[in-house]
Amino acid sequence: WILSTVAHAVTILIVKKKAIQKMYTGAELLQQVEQALAALPYDRIPQRLYDPVRYVLSLGGKRVRPVLMLLAYNLYKEDVASIMSVALGVETYHNYTLLHDDVMDRAEVRRGRPCVHKVWNENTAILSGDSMLVMAYQLVAQCPEEYLKKIMDLYTATALEIGEGQQYDVDFENRMDVRPEEYIEMIRLKTSVLLACAVKMAAVQAGAPAEECDLLYRFGESVGLAFQLQDDMLDVYGDFETFGKKIGGDILCNKKTYLLIKALEGANEEQRAELESWINATEYDPEEKISAVTRLYNEIGVRTVCQDLVNKYFEDARLYLEQVSLPAEKKAPLWEYALSLLGRKN
Repeated sequence: WILSTVAHAVTILIVKKKAIQKMYTGAELLQQVEQALAALPYDRIPQRLYDPVRYVLSLGGKRVRPVLMLLAYNLYKEDVASIMSVALGVETYHNYTLLHDDVMDRAEVRRGRPCVHKVWNENTAILSGDSMLVMAYQLVAQCPEEYLKKIMDLYTATALEIGEGQQYDVDFENRMDVRPEEYIEMIRLKTSVLLACAVKMAAVQAGAPAEECDLLYRFGESVGLAFQLQDDMLDVYGDFETFGKKIGGDILCNKKTYLLIKALEGANEEQRAELESWINATEYDPEEKISAVTRLYNEIGVRTVCQDLVNKYFEDARLYLEQVSLPAEKKAPLWEYALSLLGRKN
C-alpha cells in the first residue's frame, strides 16, 4: 500500500512538472533568434543581390521585434520555435526599412559598420532592400495556416502604415511648423506599429482571446513610442559605442525630432533665431552645429520634457500588460524585457 501510494505521488509530481510551461528570458530568445538568422539559406543567385541582405542581417542589433514576438507567444505557449519563421520575417522586414532609410538619409554607419550603400552602392541597396521585403513576406507566410489571413492582413496593414510614417518624416524635413502631436503620430506609424504588430501576431498565433490580442497590441505600441523617443534622446545625449551611430546625426539632418519641435515651441526670440540659423545654414562645421544645438536644447529644457513623455508611454505599457488576464509570473519575462529596452530596473 505504501509503495503504491508513493508511486502514485511520484506520478502526480511528474505530470505536474511536465505541465509547468517553460518561460524563456529575453536573452535566451535573442540567442535563438541569432542562431535562426545565421541559419537562413542564401542559395539563390545572383549572389551580388543577396550578399547585402546577408550583410545587413549579420550586423546584429537588439532584435527587439522578434524577441518581443517570442516573449508574447510564450505568455500562452512554450513551443516558440513554431513561430520562429514569422519572427524572422518581421526582423527581415525591419532591416529592409533601415536599409532604405539609410539611403534616403545619406547615412554612413549602421550599428557601427558602413551602410550597405557605402559598401556597395545606392542601386544595389535599393534592389537588395526590395528583395528583403519579398523574403520577409515569404517568412511571415509560414505561420500556421489557420491564422494565415489574420496574420497577413495585420502584417500588410502595418507595412502600409510604416510607409505612411516614413512619408510624414520626409515631409517634416521641409516644415518649421510641425506640431508635437504630428510627430508622435509619425513615430507611431514609422516605428511603433511594427512592435505592436509583432506582439499581436504572437498572441493571434497562440490562440489568445481577441481582447488580449488588442491589449498586447497597445502594450507594444506604447513600448514603441517610449523606445523611439528615447532613441531620439540618445542621438543627442548618447555615445557612439552604445548607440552604434554617430551622435548628432538628427541635428545635422535637421530632422524634426520631438526635441527640436519642443525646442522651437519653447524657445524665446533669441533662441529661436539661433536655432533657425543653424537649421537654414548650408555651410557649417558639423561638430560646432551639434554642440550649439545641444546647448540650446539644454537651455530650453527639452530633454526633461522628452523624458517625461517617455515615462508616460512606459506607464501606459505597464497598464495595458496588467490588464492581460494571466498570472504575474507569466508576464514577468515580457515586462522585464520591456524594462531592459529603456535601461530600467523597475
